[in-house]
Amino acid sequence: MRPVVDYGPLAVFFAGYMWKDLFFATAGLMAATAVALLLSLVLTRRIPKLPLITAAIVGVFGGLTLWLDDPTFIKMKPTIVQAIFAAILGGGFLFGKPLLRPVLGMAMPWQLSERGWRMLTVRWAAFFAVMAVLNELVWRTQPTDIWVSFKVFGILVLTMGFAVAQVPLLTRHKTGEAPGEG
Repeated sequence: MRPVVDYGPLAVFFAGYMWKDLFFATAGLMAATAVALLLSLVLTRRIPKLPLITAAIVGVFGGLTLWLDDPTFIKMKPTIVQAIFAAILGGGFLFGKPLLRPVLGMAMPWQLSERGWRMLTVRWAAFFAVMAVLNELVWRTQPTDIWVSFKVFGILVLTMGFAVAQVPLLTRHKTGEAPGEG
């Protein structure tokens, strides 16, 4: 279910852009995001928080794009999402709460030390901040075709690459099996 919620709307966005234009793609993204959340609710009886936040931002910025006939808003959407994630993780770290633990803790097959969670939280907060700046640079300096490719493929590849680069930290700070395992 998770890949449908996370990547289905992105695939619809890309297909809509390739078939027609950015406005058609934006409408498709908005519809696909709503359908993905509805599917999640029907099949799992819950809506994950991060996709819900993203959906709200898609609704607002996609709606502004269509209403005002201005692609600037949908191009800013990844910046806003990445900046919010950076702020949430960074704020949690500043208040002594590594917020990645409740998000990732249940998905990982082992636990991390307190230091490991803190380091991972700081790294992801920094990554999201850099990605927000990078999206701004790309959409403000490149043609829409390049930005769409960056949004669909570049952000995904950079995120996966960054996640893989965290494996040594995860391995170094592993403390045991996740709760309920074993």
